[in-house]
Amino acid sequence: MVASRASGECAAGGLRFARRSFFLWPPTRPSGGSISTELRVNDRIRVPEVRLVGPSGEQVGIVRIEQALSLAAEVDLDLVEVAPTARPPVCRIMDYGKFKYEAAQKARESRRNQTNTIIKEMKLRPKIDQHDYDTKKGHVVRFLKAGDKVKITIMFRGREQHRPELGYRLLQKLAEDVQDLGVVEAHPRQDGRNMTMVLAPLKKKSEAQAEVKAEKAQATANKAAEREAEAEAEKAHREEQKKTATPKKPRRRSENLDPDMEA
Repeated sequence: MVASRASGECAAGGLRFARRSFFLWPPTRPSGGSISTELRVNDRIRVPEVRLVGPSGEQVGIVRIEQALSLAAEVDLDLVEVAPTARPPVCRIMDYGKFKYEAAQKARESRRNQTNTIIKEMKLRPKIDQHDYDTKKGHVVRFLKAGDKVKITIMFRGREQHRPELGYRLLQKLAEDVQDLGVVEAHPRQDGRNMTMVLAPLKKKSEAQAEVKAEKAQATANKAAEREAEAEAEKAHREEQKKTATPKKPRRRSENLDPDMEA
């Protein structure tokens, strides 16, 4: 039995097929462009009939596409296909330019308000003294007020690894001290030599930033008011000193001068 190399070759004990792999270079990509999300407007709407919505949101009903285009032209507006997957498609009479502008404004505003979640980390020792604890807690409070999550890490060393309850009690105490600003998102758990806990702020990042800006603006206004009050008090004090000041005596000619000297 004879077989070609492409299909196989004879061998003792049977027929052995040698498989060949064929590669295409450069690799081919599926054809076709990206799917457009642009709404179809006026003459681009290619359906026989539509469910029409008027300029004020009133339901007109199912009408022929020619009639819908005519009604839109009468009020000098556009016919926009707002629900192309409906049967029949839903079209609305509107100002398409104004609609696109408002949609772009909303998208820009949402991007401006969108913020990335930042996780801050604070490390403590299980036998931390009170002064250091208060300092660390102050940092945690500042992070939560700014709308950031905080990962608390208790680091164990040496024999401290056999006393995990020390770290657990410390984390519970910290969570209770800042419960007005944050909640426990990830409860304490042992991770090797460390014990971790995650605190999440009660307020969103955007709300926290707005409050921080408002507090800074209020503090700036208070400082300006204090400086103005101090300036007014200083001015009033100088005026009072001028009123109560003792008038200076007129300078008299000294008796030691020679009387023949001209004044």
